[in-house]
Amino acid sequence: MSRLMLGDCLERIEEIPDGSVDLTVTSPPYDNLRTYNGSLDWGEHVWKPVLQELFRVTKQGGVVVWVVGDATMKGSETGTSFKQALYSMECGFNLETMIWEKTGSGCLGSNYYYGQNFEYVFLFVKGKPLHGGLIKDRENRVKSGSVKVNGGLGKDGKGKARVVERKPFGKRNNIWRFDTQKNSDHPAPFPEQLANDHIISWSNEGDTVFDPFMGSGTTGKMAVLNGRDFIGIEKVEDYFNIAKERIEKAEILL
Repeated sequence: MSRLMLGDCLERIEEIPDGSVDLTVTSPPYDNLRTYNGSLDWGEHVWKPVLQELFRVTKQGGVVVWVVGDATMKGSETGTSFKQALYSMECGFNLETMIWEKTGSGCLGSNYYYGQNFEYVFLFVKGKPLHGGLIKDRENRVKSGSVKVNGGLGKDGKGKARVVERKPFGKRNNIWRFDTQKNSDHPAPFPEQLANDHIISWSNEGDTVFDPFMGSGTTGKMAVLNGRDFIGIEKVEDYFNIAKERIEKAEILL
């Protein structure tokens, strides 16, 4: 089931009950890098109350996936992404940092520095994540069998070892590599696989997934295809209609 809301995020999010969202996967505006059809009104006066509201609507054990980058102004990154991450902790979230490495794209950024080819993916976690299952597709060098691993230091300061049963594949690292993907007429879509993999990592079938900056509906589409309920808010009517069409097509496929 999907609930799509056209309008301002801060106004429409008030309609969402406390503690009713299992997972948010969203990509807020990156400073002033896009105008979004002239609709952009962005700064601390918006993202601070958004983060407060996200804490309110998120269930205990729920996760907010916040895909974000910074503009470069007068030779320096703005640092807005860091401010948002730190403020999330003031709101009560725990913080975990991941990286989306953009493969298959040219290196961007200032000519004075190395090419910029990643975005931050912050996880704002309300307590301890309780949903989903970590993806285990990283091939282990030791395929299987019992192996001796470093068990840290004992109270006597000496190293100790422990034996573990090694499986062919282990959980991923926190750097995920995906191609950039132009999947709609929205100016800043993120890859469907990025949304998909976070949805299956941090939620279960039947859970509610939310995107307060719905854009072209990538999070909604992947939520529906994975058997989750979805709530989305979008301010720009053109993008709202794109998202609605994509999500409705996904619902037909089920």
